[in-house]
Amino acid sequence: MVVTGAGRGIGREHALEYARQGARVVVNDLGAERDGAGRSAGPAHEVVAQIRDEGGQAVPNADDIATWDGAARLVKSAVSAYGRLDVLVNNAGILRDRMLVSMTEQEWDDVLRVHLKGHFLPLRHAAAHWRERHKSGDPVDARVINTSSGAGLLGSVGQSNYAAAKAGIAALTQVAAAELARYGVTVNAIAPAARTRMTEEVFATTMARAETGFDPMDPANIAPLVVWLGSAESSAVTGRVFEVEGGTVSLATGWHHGPSVTTTARWNPADLGPAVATLLSQAPPPEPVYGT
Repeated sequence: MVVTGAGRGIGREHALEYARQGARVVVNDLGAERDGAGRSAGPAHEVVAQIRDEGGQAVPNADDIATWDGAARLVKSAVSAYGRLDVLVNNAGILRDRMLVSMTEQEWDDVLRVHLKGHFLPLRHAAAHWRERHKSGDPVDARVINTSSGAGLLGSVGQSNYAAAKAGIAALTQVAAAELARYGVTVNAIAPAARTRMTEEVFATTMARAETGFDPMDPANIAPLVVWLGSAESSAVTGRVFEVEGGTVSLATGWHHGPSVTTTARWNPADLGPAVATLLSQAPPPEPVYGT
C-alpha cells in the first residue's frame, strides 16, 4: 500500500497504523516545508525506520506525486517492492493561505497542483494498474482513500485555493468511485481535523495539545478510520466523504437536489425574484463558511 505525504503529521500516523495492522507500506514524502518549499528524504526514511523497528515492512519514496512521471514511479515502487498495489492513501498537501484579494497566481497554482493534481496523478496510475490486473483475470479488491477537508465542504475564509482544491478532491472521489467500481476498486475520502504543521499555526487555540487525558487533536486519531476504509470489511462503502475529528466520525452528505420551480416557457427575468424567494423559503440555510 501507498501513503503520500507520510513523513509527518496525519500521513505519518496513517503509515504507522497500517504497518501495525500488517500492511506493507510505501512511505512517500518530499520532505518539503509547510509551504511546499525545499526537499529532504529524511522524514520518509525516519518513518520507514520506525516501522521496521516495530517489526513492520516499509520502503521510502521521495517522488513528486504532482508530476506524471513521479506518480508513475510511486505506483511502480509499490508493485516492485510488494508485487502489487492494493491500497492508495492520497494525503500530501501544502498551504499558501491568503485572502482572495491578495492571493497571487502562483499561490493558487501551487496549492491546486499539490492537492488536486497530487490526488489525480497517483489515482490515475493506480487505476491503470488495477485495470490491467482486472483485464488479465487477476481479482482486484482495492481501496483508495482521498483527503478532502471541511474547508472543501463548507469553505474557509483566507483559504480559497485550499478550499477549491479540497472541494475538487471530494468531487473527484465521487467520479472515481463510479468509474472504478467495475474493476473492484472503492474510492472514499476523509475530511479530517487534527493538529499538523498546516493547522497548528492557523488554528493555534483550537489545535492546542491537551495537557491531560484524551487529546482530540492528535493526528493519530484519524488513522483508524483510514485503516478501516482500506480493509476488506469496507468493500460495500464507496463514493463517500467522512468527517473525522478526535473520537467523532460523521458522514458528510454534500450537494443534493433541492426545491425547484418550473415554468412552461423561458423565464422572464422579472419573474425570477419571486421564484428564487420561494426556493429559498423552502430550503435550509447553508452551513456557515469557516472563519465567518
